[in-house]
Amino acid sequence: MATPESWSSRLARYKGPSSVRSVLQLTTAALMFAGAWALMYASLSVTYWLTLLLAIPTAFFLMRLFVIQHDCGHASFFRSAWVSDTVGSIVGVLTLTPYHYWKKTHALHHATSGNLEHRGFGDIDTLTVEEYLARSRWERFKYRVYRHPAVLFGVGAVLHFVVRHRLPTIVPKTWRRERRSIFWTDVGLAVLILVTGALVGYRELALVQIPVIIISCTMGVWLFYVQHQFDPTYWEREDRWSYDAAALHGSSYYRLPKILQWATGNIGIHHVHHLHPRIPNYRLELVLRDHPELAAVPPLTFWGSLKCVRLTLWDEQARRLVPFKAVRGRVSSQPA
Repeated sequence: MATPESWSSRLARYKGPSSVRSVLQLTTAALMFAGAWALMYASLSVTYWLTLLLAIPTAFFLMRLFVIQHDCGHASFFRSAWVSDTVGSIVGVLTLTPYHYWKKTHALHHATSGNLEHRGFGDIDTLTVEEYLARSRWERFKYRVYRHPAVLFGVGAVLHFVVRHRLPTIVPKTWRRERRSIFWTDVGLAVLILVTGALVGYRELALVQIPVIIISCTMGVWLFYVQHQFDPTYWEREDRWSYDAAALHGSSYYRLPKILQWATGNIGIHHVHHLHPRIPNYRLELVLRDHPELAAVPPLTFWGSLKCVRLTLWDEQARRLVPFKAVRGRVSSQPA
């Protein structure tokens, strides 16, 4: 395998968008989401069970729009920064994700992923074993609640996108552009709700959109979780941290069935994405074909990813993520 330092230059030829492919992907994703949403609305007159069933593909089409917003934030989807920011901001209303806020926090995530000294923005909160043991009983309880699957992928996921993303106060006051992005996304969302509700009825809007929101929020957090919370993964202190090592060993190759890989915009090829974020989603699979050594990275399968849910703490001595039960005896010996 090539040395990590060589990957940026080796993959540079894949960066930059194809305008035709980008426009085609955006158009088809928007039409598929709109069509699936319309089918959900029409199914209300048949049976709500059908509506709930149709919510699954509709949520996946919304996920494809989120991947487009994601690529716009990396300047990999359109050559024009203005077009990228405009499309990203509009799609952000549908995905409940303020574009410029997400763009900045996600850039911080890429710049610091796997760095133990720079946790907190754009990632899943993760404590080391020592940090967990040093906390009070109440603080440990709160962390355990936060990391519980029902919270992390359920209630917490929905609250994060539906409530937290509506609050400009989630970012520092000096982040003026990001605060404006949150405000204008809220305005756009309010207008969209008022117009759509007036056209189809507010009750019908809720019956269609709420299950789509719940499913898409859960899927979004789940995908982000398994992209970095797996075993073995990569975390290091500042003095030993390497960007390329974090990309190769701390970002998963989530090998999904082809239909799910397509529905999630190839985002599971995450190690390649972290090696060069300027590569658009529709070229990630090409990179794997051209570079077998990247395809040979141990993949994370769907069934294997389910086991990652129990991984909650980073053990610096063992250099791996461990479950809460790994420190159960040590917790009982700690003072309250």
